[in-house]
Amino acid sequence: MRILEITNKARELDAAPEVLPETGFIWVSAARRDFEVNQAPIQEALQRLAGTTLLDFHVRDLLNNQLPSHYDFTSRYDVLVFRRLAASEREMASLAGGLVSNEAPPVRRGGPSALRHIDTSPVGFAVFGRVLVTVHPADCVVRDMFVDRLLRQGDANSGSMPALAPSQRKGLVRMPTSPAELMLRIVDSMVDGYLELRRRLTSQLDRWQSELLDPRSRFTNWQSLLDGRNTLHQLQEMCEDQRTALAEWLQTLNEDDFAVLEREMLQVRTRDTIEHIERVLSHVQRLEQSLESAIQMHFSATANRTNDVMRVLTALTAVFLPLNLIAGIFGMNFDFIPLIHTQAGFWWACATMLLVALAMVLLFWRKRYLARSGR
Repeated sequence: MRILEITNKARELDAAPEVLPETGFIWVSAARRDFEVNQAPIQEALQRLAGTTLLDFHVRDLLNNQLPSHYDFTSRYDVLVFRRLAASEREMASLAGGLVSNEAPPVRRGGPSALRHIDTSPVGFAVFGRVLVTVHPADCVVRDMFVDRLLRQGDANSGSMPALAPSQRKGLVRMPTSPAELMLRIVDSMVDGYLELRRRLTSQLDRWQSELLDPRSRFTNWQSLLDGRNTLHQLQEMCEDQRTALAEWLQTLNEDDFAVLEREMLQVRTRDTIEHIERVLSHVQRLEQSLESAIQMHFSATANRTNDVMRVLTALTAVFLPLNLIAGIFGMNFDFIPLIHTQAGFWWACATMLLVALAMVLLFWRKRYLARSGR
């Protein structure tokens, strides 16, 4: 568990303070297991600093590792649960080693590597007036990244940090002025992870489409394809839950006691995050449509190749039908068949059959019965 006091700078505390600072707010962040073990001291600190505690129902929500993204509120605080990508092997291994009773290990997915890594875990936020409580997966890199940024920014503001190069200053951020703003920054960072995933998803599905439409290959990886489609459906449902949760949060901002400027800033940041989620959702929908189109084109191309084969076989069968007729006639058991007793009869029959065959092949070629379809 990590506790930060955030004013015009950020400093990490060993324990929750007895009183709130004159300005700024307190950020209490804990892994899900730590939050479960330290419920009592965290609730005592909230009662002391915020004048209220978390309801048992919301505590269960924050501890539930299977909960979808959603938003809830009371008259004293807001609760937002937001699912983020959990593709880090370090996080997954840590989570598997310290599960609480209602947590389940991540599901191993089939399909391309980009789809196998779309495992998600919820991050819970409890936003009070001047206190923010966040509950993360075990060993959360998102939490550690923000703590590091805030501490570096605090050192830069206080002058204790030496001058940084422009590339080093890129990680620094303006200090958040409220728990709600810090929550939105963390959520926006998690959504950016989904945006970065789009390139890998597009590359993997383009590879699938190439295999599906390659006339020289036989696509057999149908189970992985089905797993990939199911994963895209789950990702779409998750993005819709995220959008709904933030839309409800945006709606309640007008009813909260924020200053006008702060409310407008939070609304702008929330709308920007929702727009990012909609971009991810739109991209996932396009990927699903492209994959469905590739599957339909694959079966259409397969049917077209089958039709080509059947057309050629039918044409060849039609070429040999008159030859069989001629051979059948000369094979009749009659004594007086023309050319049957002639010394050159065999060669006349062969020449006739050859001419008939060439004529029919030429006819079928002109009608494009023997031509290959364009690829």
